[in-house]
Amino acid sequence: MVRSQVYLTQFEKKSLETIAESSGRKQSELIREAIDNFIAKVKNRSKKDIFNELSGVWADREDTFNAENLRESWERNQ
Repeated sequence: MVRSQVYLTQFEKKSLETIAESSGRKQSELIREAIDNFIAKVKNRSKKDIFNELSGVWADREDTFNAENLRESWERNQ
């Protein structure tokens, strides 16, 4: 294993201590488990899932690029 240092908020540190104490596990074990779960979650997301999450994210915006309007302006200039 490789040693790593992380900064925790007071709330995170206290919560981690409480969970470790009540579960009888070491804080380092809990941290590694949480990191492993996070990595598995991120790895299992497909590109399709990511695109579906982003779909429509700018639907309500009116200041975005509109290809149709650009094409119309080209046609008017010919």
